Parts: sequence; structure tokens; C-alpha cells
Amino acid sequence: MKIAILMTNTDDSDFAHKHPLNGETWRTYLQPKRPDWSFTTFSVKDGEFPDDISQFDGWIVTGSPASVNDEDAWIATLLDLLKDIAAKKTPLFGACFGHQAIAKALGGTVAPNPEGWVLGSIEMEAIARPPWMEAKRFWQYGAHSEQVTIPPDEAQVILRHSSCPVAGIAVENHIFTTQNHPEFGHDFIPLLIDELSNICPDKTIDAARLSLPLSADNGIFSDFIIRFFELDRDA
Repeated sequence: MKIAILMTNTDDSDFAHKHPLNGETWRTYLQPKRPDWSFTTFSVKDGEFPDDISQFDGWIVTGSPASVNDEDAWIATLLDLLKDIAAKKTPLFGACFGHQAIAKALGGTVAPNPEGWVLGSIEMEAIARPPWMEAKRFWQYGAHSEQVTIPPDEAQVILRHSSCPVAGIAVENHIFTTQNHPEFGHDFIPLLIDELSNICPDKTIDAARLSLPLSADNGIFSDFIIRFFELDRDA
């Protein structure tokens, strides 16, 4: 299977250089379970886009500190690309910024979370279970201050948590998203919390640190993603 990764991470800080989140992060996350899959990364935040979307079997849209509501040219181009991929019904998965970008491309609305930052280990509830998901509740690492407030008309909300009513959507069997970060490693999240202590309220940082023993079910969620891409859509 050929997977294209649309890399949106605009963080150019010293922290990001020491602890990069990019296409390699997603390859490292998924390829141990599917060593025969190939991954091609397009740095869309630098204006690098695929010439031919038909050559890929599936797509991943990464997280980013950018806002999908920014007026940068690359974001407008990305949203148009996501509309094209969705129209062809090629499997499309998005995490955090990717979740928001897919929702906005399809007519949804993204806005600041009225409760502020969501950070740390987050208990997720599956309020609908498409064929690639099994668990009713699981944990993910979250780090976001914006979220989807109105999903696209054609989308089904499949995930939520206490601070985010639209924490994941599905469109038929070809779109799957999560507001959170299944690619965040267990060693990475405490470092990120420390880094965000410069911009997040103390109570948010304290709560995030206290949540870390709850960990995250990254292995469970990687199975969801793999099943989503491998789903028999002709059945």
C-alpha cells in the first residue's frame, strides 16, 4: 500500500528541531505493523504538493501549530487538495490539524476551544463505531486550543471527549479523523507539556502532568488506522 503523508507541521523552534514531528514520525508509528507499506511525505507547509493523487492508496494529514483558519496560501491549496481526495473517495486520515483541515475542506467550522487548551492524556469515547474501530473507550494524547465546532453535513461524529464534542469524524468509509495525536510517543508528551508551559495556564500544565500516568492507547489506535486503510470497500 502506498501512503502519502501531507506534512503540515510549521514549528521551527529549537524544541521542534530536537524532537521533530514529521512524515518519519508517522512512518515509524505505522510501518512496524505493516513493513510492506511505502510512505511518501509532501511538505505541504513549504508548498510541496503531489502532482498526481491517483498514485496513492491512502492519505495522512499531520498535526501542526498552524490554524486552518490562517490565510496562508499553502493552507488554501491543501484544503482544495483534500476536497479532491474526498471526492475520489480515496482513504483519508487526519490527526489534530489534519482532522480540522479535512472538516473545514468539507464545509465544517473550526474555532477556539471555549475551555482553552486541551493537553495531556485524554479519555476518548467512541459514540459511533465504524467497521475499523472496536473500542468503546480509550486514551489518547491531546494538544490543541482549536477544534471542530460544526462538523461537515456529510460527516458522522464518531469520537468525543469532555472538552471536545467533535473529536473525530467519519464520512462513509473513506474519511477517518481524530482531534488528538496517536503518533505522540510516551517519552515525547511530557517534553511537550514542559515546552508549552511558557504559553499555557499553570492549571492546564498541572492537569496535563497529572494525567500522564493514564498514558495513551497508541497501539490500539494504530490498529484502527491500519484497518481503515485496508478496509474492503468493494464488499
